[in-house]
Amino acid sequence: MNLKERYKKPTPPFFRKLRNIGIALATAGGVIIAAPISLPAAVITVATYMTVAGTVATAVSQAVVSDKKKNQEEIIE
Repeated sequence: MNLKERYKKPTPPFFRKLRNIGIALATAGGVIIAAPISLPAAVITVATYMTVAGTVATAVSQAVVSDKKKNQEEIIE
């Protein structure tokens, strides 16, 4: 299965929720990093980690596919 086919297949419900949480984390981290006020270095560091974690979670969750036909065949065998 190539990358284009993988992205066209449906995503399981758990990973859709995880993807949405990842998007929220990345957005919140980006907002904190781009804030026009001075923030402590610890807050900026945490926001950077939030952004990276959210981006990775979103990318990984989007790449997971549901292959119900294959799972059903494994159960029958």
